[in-house]
Amino acid sequence: MTKFSLIAAVAVLSMINVASWNTVSAEPIRLRVLSYNIHHGEGVDGKRDLPRIANVIRSVQPDLVALQEVDQNAKRSGNVDQPQKLGRLTQMNVAFGPNIKLQGGHYGNAILSRFPIATHANHRLPNLDDGEQRGVLAAEISVPKIAEKLLILATHFDHRRNQDERIQSAQAINVLLKDDPRPALLIGDLNDVLGSEPLGLLRKQWTVTNADAMPTIPVAKPTRQIDFILFRPGKRWRAIETTVLHEAVASDHRAIFSVLELSL
Repeated sequence: MTKFSLIAAVAVLSMINVASWNTVSAEPIRLRVLSYNIHHGEGVDGKRDLPRIANVIRSVQPDLVALQEVDQNAKRSGNVDQPQKLGRLTQMNVAFGPNIKLQGGHYGNAILSRFPIATHANHRLPNLDDGEQRGVLAAEISVPKIAEKLLILATHFDHRRNQDERIQSAQAINVLLKDDPRPALLIGDLNDVLGSEPLGLLRKQWTVTNADAMPTIPVAKPTRQIDFILFRPGKRWRAIETTVLHEAVASDHRAIFSVLELSL
């Protein structure tokens, strides 16, 4: 082999190695995501049991969790800081978004994350006719291999029959991230179903992880799905699996779980 041929061969091998490295580095990352309305830790058996809730969460080894109906230092829950206790029990980072004052404490949504939570902020949602104040807890998550922060939005929409507040809440969330190109997840109890106007508004900007309904309530024999995991932008994500957990005692909702892939 001539000197020139040897140099050329080395150059080709170098290009192959670089290409291979780029291919490996561009592999999508897989995330395990859970949404769970925990009913302030009280099960359908009337027992308040946070370790039981933590066991449900740990059963699917999630990376990211959105929780609804979480108490913080409220009398009815024994003045326990439920977000912090669940963080300890699951060994995950935690953020809490209080929406109302309750019995000496607060009540709202929480996020658990296996990854560091860089920032978080709670945003109030529209409140019609003096209903329960609702909110969306938004957090920036530092996920390894992702250059930008991953956005997680945890929310719980109004439960009343009239859908006007849910419609306005969906619109508010869409406006909140209107000009943000980063990958994002919207997770929570939306108190409405696929095919409803609030879900239709959200689906203009978000993709639901399951195409067909996967009922989450009533917990004993579910007939309606009101708990959802959504993502955006659609071209960055792929839903690998979505399932509803079988546990039917720890809360009055079943948890919904998705395995997602995010392209880099």
